Amino acid sequence: MDSNIIFIFILAIFVGIEVISKVPSMLHTPLMSGTNAIHGIILFGGILVLADAATLPEQALGFIAVVFGSANVFGGFMVTDRMLQMFKKAKK
Repeated sequence: MDSNIIFIFILAIFVGIEVISKVPSMLHTPLMSGTNAIHGIILFGGILVLADAATLPEQALGFIAVVFGSANVFGGFMVTDRMLQMFKKAKK
């Protein structure tokens, strides 16, 4: 069963790379906004899992996951905002 999960994970990596590489540059901002929403859901799930962690290693891994998830969400929003600033007209 574990080999099936690893196979699916590796296959998902290749599919993700293939899909993302085909996205035109004009669609990167909406795509980034969509992935920020997904990462927000993942962060919420990580918080729920961390709340149920019983042992110290589970808590440590859960904490690391929440920190990395938070950095991903906030960094993604900063990048999206910066990209949107590029489309604004210059002030006179």
